Amino acid sequence: MPLTPIEPLASETLETTAIPVDLASDTYKILYRVVTGPLSPGEALDISADARVSNAVGYPNGARYTVGVGWHLWAYSYTNPLRISGPWWRISHLMGSNATPDLHHLDLHISRWYRVPEDWPPGHRMVIVLRADAHSTAWKSNGGGDTLTVDSGYGQLIVRPWVAPPPAPPAPVEA
Repeated sequence: MPLTPIEPLASETLETTAIPVDLASDTYKILYRVVTGPLSPGEALDISADARVSNAVGYPNGARYTVGVGWHLWAYSYTNPLRISGPWWRISHLMGSNATPDLHHLDLHISRWYRVPEDWPPGHRMVIVLRADAHSTAWKSNGGGDTLTVDSGYGQLIVRPWVAPPPAPPAPVEA
């Protein structure tokens, strides 16, 4: 099926400004969220996202330590736009890196070409989110409760829909 790009959708509105540091690597927080227009099976989304986090754990008088950061793209149906729990599905590979005290700022980037699944209800909207997690084996060094800062003004989520072109109008009928 030939696809046609339509106007991109974007968000620069942070959903959270802090990611709690813990031991688990699956306690994600939503950084950005974009709601698509109606989609049909076989259509596609060209997705890219950027964000920046800062590691200031322990500053100025606590223990400084490295924090692992994992981030990826997820999706869910817009039937419940503020859904906090499933069904969600991950639509990208897992990205990860370490935010060391010396590095301080860690840039997060991810992109993905995502094909709308064949079992997608035609005309339903999808929510695309960038999620991230912060984890460290030293997470209790300052009594727990440390966070990575999600820096405002340093990121965005862009979704570029590629949709089926509208059907051609019927040919005029000659009398």
